[in-house]
Amino acid sequence: MPTDLQAPGDIGHRTAPGGDDARHERIDVHHHYTAPEWVRWAEKKGIAGRDSLPPWTRWDETAALDLMDRTGTRTSILTVAMLGRFKEAAARKESTHVALDAAGALTTRHSGRFAFFTPVFLDDAELSRWSVSYGMDQLGAVGVSARTSTGDTYLGDPVLDPIMAELDERAAVISTHPMQVNTSGTPQGVPPFVCDFLMDTTRAALSLIMNGTLDRFPRLTFILPHGGGYLPYIASRVEVFGRQLVPAVDPARVRDYLHRFYYDTAAPMSPSATPTLLAAAGSSRILYGSDWPPTPTHVVTEVTAPALDGDPALGDRERDHINRGNALRLLPTLAPA
Repeated sequence: MPTDLQAPGDIGHRTAPGGDDARHERIDVHHHYTAPEWVRWAEKKGIAGRDSLPPWTRWDETAALDLMDRTGTRTSILTVAMLGRFKEAAARKESTHVALDAAGALTTRHSGRFAFFTPVFLDDAELSRWSVSYGMDQLGAVGVSARTSTGDTYLGDPVLDPIMAELDERAAVISTHPMQVNTSGTPQGVPPFVCDFLMDTTRAALSLIMNGTLDRFPRLTFILPHGGGYLPYIASRVEVFGRQLVPAVDPARVRDYLHRFYYDTAAPMSPSATPTLLAAAGSSRILYGSDWPPTPTHVVTEVTAPALDGDPALGDRERDHINRGNALRLLPTLAPA
């Protein structure tokens, strides 16, 4: 993975590989973007240093486009990352401004190759409103991104209803992802992304189901990362015991929400996992996700993308839906002009 955090040079406009095969027209909905401009800003402010940031924050424009070309990805939708703890609201807003401006400039440089989700913050309604307005109305973000949880607050918590109502008015697509999760009790040597991230996604999905978020805000659409965590696997268990939850959940709501969520392939897909996800949600609700660069380039090109291409549970029609068709139905502005 590239380690140079300097601003990339002008590498020119590049086009995605051609051809009728859906693998050459993938739309990646799970691409982490830590702008080099943001890293330089954070270093200048003394908020974060490149040596203290995780390796996956060393995002590089050339490497991203090369990966996309190698996996036949026409468009990557960026989740804008900003790591650092901010004590002052002004600094947090400036951080978001810097990151969004960088994402907007990148999508302008490479029209059709990149799009982005603007962030919302579960613990800051005012900053969320500003980010949604600036990111979507002025910079052209195609949706929003949100953590699955912040502290004890999960996505379905009624305290978030004001921002959910505003997003509902926009019929927003909300890409979700776990970040800083509670790993107390995790066995030593097991990093959070192996199992705790999937549990946090599952808890967020259950929070949305239990609180009836999509019933109250029916124009919202949530993308669950990593194949929905454990939700597809335990869905029947939630149906059976749903009335013992607080608030209680009717089995019909569980089944309904399973077919209203979208799920990305960054689980990754496999002969054991794919049939469960297909049985729970169907191929029309699955989206391609690379999870790059936390998932290294060689893993994406040699393992996860080929696993999707050769998955025995999928036919050509299902693969076409997953690679491209479902994303275009969900986000029609991504269609070529």
